[in-house]
Amino acid sequence: MKCPFCGCEENKVIDSRPSKDGLSVRRRRECLKCGRRFTTYEYVEKTVIYVTKRDGKREEFNRGKLKQSIEIACRKRPISGEEIENMVNKIIREMFEIEGNEVKSVWLGERVMEELKAIDHVAYIRFASVYRNFKDIDQFMKEFETIKRKESEQK
Repeated sequence: MKCPFCGCEENKVIDSRPSKDGLSVRRRRECLKCGRRFTTYEYVEKTVIYVTKRDGKREEFNRGKLKQSIEIACRKRPISGEEIENMVNKIIREMFEIEGNEVKSVWLGERVMEELKAIDHVAYIRFASVYRNFKDIDQFMKEFETIKRKESEQK
């Protein structure tokens, strides 16, 4: 790290602490040549993840879009904001574990449905009806019956 005052590359770290947002580390440094102090910030370099849509188009992954779609499905359901946040974080962690920097929208939609199905069947049905683009009431009822059957088997 070069001193912004004299350009010397030799300095020592006096103090290190996480920033208020927790996304970076703030370091106070002292130049060993001129003795002046300066502050640097260290950030994690984020990998850009792309989502490949069904029609082949690619777009940059948008966390807000994922969270909003889950929130819409969970509206007026007994699901806390913390549960939604945990769900979003879990899906994103899994995205970063996938090799490469691209995920298919189908994978993303299926993961959301798995998570919703585990916590609230109504939210799951809401999301699935939009995601799977149910054409008629028969498709909706078929999905509903599948959930109902699995639930009664678990009892």
